[in-house]
Amino acid sequence: MLSIGITGGIGSGKSLVCSLIENMGYPVFYSDLEAKKNMLHNLDLISQITKSFGKESYVEGKINTTYLSSLIFSDPNAKEQLNKLVHPSVYQSFDLWKEKQHSAFVFNESALLIETGSFHRFDKIVLVSAPTNLKIRRIMKRDTCSKEEAIKKMKAQWSDEQNRKHCFFEIINDEKSALLPQIWKLITSL
Repeated sequence: MLSIGITGGIGSGKSLVCSLIENMGYPVFYSDLEAKKNMLHNLDLISQITKSFGKESYVEGKINTTYLSSLIFSDPNAKEQLNKLVHPSVYQSFDLWKEKQHSAFVFNESALLIETGSFHRFDKIVLVSAPTNLKIRRIMKRDTCSKEEAIKKMKAQWSDEQNRKHCFFEIINDEKSALLPQIWKLITSL
């Protein structure tokens, strides 16, 4: 069974591409959703986050995303520290999930596959890319934030150019290029 990582910067449309892949009948693991789930229910992880970032990390048993986001998008060290806490639990969840799949290949959606070095855990990496202005509009709409905040979030991640060097395939999600033919080309190349 091949493990295919799907990555791309914030606003690239990874989730849309992955939902199309899933609708084609292929299993997709959503790392970002799993990370949030683990941050809410894994007591050891909650304890580590609280110890590292303070009691403000959780409010009434829920992740204080405003607080944590402000830390990680303004301080690369905080981002790296949080990733070191969260990622091992996500890797473990993926490995357990993968064991239950019955497919020639599985997909794992994650924004930070390459910059964290976890791309080595996969057989192939696929980049979902989009023009910068389109990503900014998508982020502003999704997060109801300003253009400046959207740009700050984008700059906290690697660019498409940096990610592209490590990818075997690229899906362009520019709202002009049809996605299904690109996804089909990816599937047939595996």
